Amino acid sequence: MTLNQRSHNRAHLIAPVLLILSGCTAAPPAETPLSEAALAVVTDDAGAPKDQLARQIDDLFTMEGLGETRAVVVMANGKLAAERYGPGYDKDTRFISWSMAKTVTGVLIGMLIADGKLSLDAPAPVPLWQRPGDPRAEITLRHLLQMRSGLRHTEAGDPPYESSEVRMLFLDGRDDMARWASEQPLEAEPGQMFEYSSNTSVILADIAARALTASDDPDARRQAVADYLQVRLFGPLGMASMVPEFDASGTMIGGSLMHASARDWAKFGEFLRLKGRAPSGEQLVPQRWVEAMVTPSPASARYGFQTWLNRPIPGAQPGEHPLFPDRAPKSLFSLIGHMGQYVLVSPEQRVTLVRLGHSDSAQRPPMLQQAADVLDLYPVR
Repeated sequence: MTLNQRSHNRAHLIAPVLLILSGCTAAPPAETPLSEAALAVVTDDAGAPKDQLARQIDDLFTMEGLGETRAVVVMANGKLAAERYGPGYDKDTRFISWSMAKTVTGVLIGMLIADGKLSLDAPAPVPLWQRPGDPRAEITLRHLLQMRSGLRHTEAGDPPYESSEVRMLFLDGRDDMARWASEQPLEAEPGQMFEYSSNTSVILADIAARALTASDDPDARRQAVADYLQVRLFGPLGMASMVPEFDASGTMIGGSLMHASARDWAKFGEFLRLKGRAPSGEQLVPQRWVEAMVTPSPASARYGFQTWLNRPIPGAQPGEHPLFPDRAPKSLFSLIGHMGQYVLVSPEQRVTLVRLGHSDSAQRPPMLQQAADVLDLYPVR
């Protein structure tokens, strides 16, 4: 083999190695520049780098695999930091709560307890349970608020029509939801087992109606609850868009059906972040009640009073937790609704993040990681 041949072979072998090495040191591809519209969603009082916040919010709307984001509102240090909507939605759109309504119901119960109309640890005042020998008489308001009543309520069923929630909302329980939910037998001793249940929240809403009026007339029950919420909660918070739904018996569907704008959901999150205070400084519900709402239940570290908590679950598998305890302070808590409705409240970061849209079970974990990326821009104080 000649010298020239040896040199040619050596060059032939070295070239691929150099190509590989050059790839290892190449700069990452540049991000696509954000449009002026994407940058404009962030305010001058964002409390975080404007371009970075705009980028992370843009990813919530455009990144594949996260589902459809329809609205994002970020409040930081009590000020609007960012607001963006998907096509067909805007600041006046009323978005359905799904299970975010449960946290509103939890606040309603707290107000009635503060008014002396209900008692947290007394037997829950459900007429069906007051008959002699009925073991359900041991269920307290605390048990109901923490989803540990022991009632046979199965939130998800297979097939779906076997779900207690579906049967209550759409089938045999739809005309008097609270009665249907209250009629279910115990499957565990009250207080012993956590079982998430929309039926339980409707029972709480019925208890609230009975505390506000002695009338069984559906219109009277509906009006009593709607007026109380408007005067004591929605009005002082400026939540002008809030519309709760009621069933045919006049019971508020307090587990799943309220409607409000993204801005108003953010106002409610901020109210909780401020431990029950309105922007005016008025204490609408006792501070200790909000503190109780975000205290873990004895039966589930991730749940308080009708509110999800960012507390670790020992032995939990990736994606099993409804939030992200590895990415945000354990003091973070959230309203969570079906198919990806979230009001994420992080008191230590002084931030409330609203994300509303449509994400299936596979899309929600990565979508939540992207929401965590937004929160990561804010320091823990």
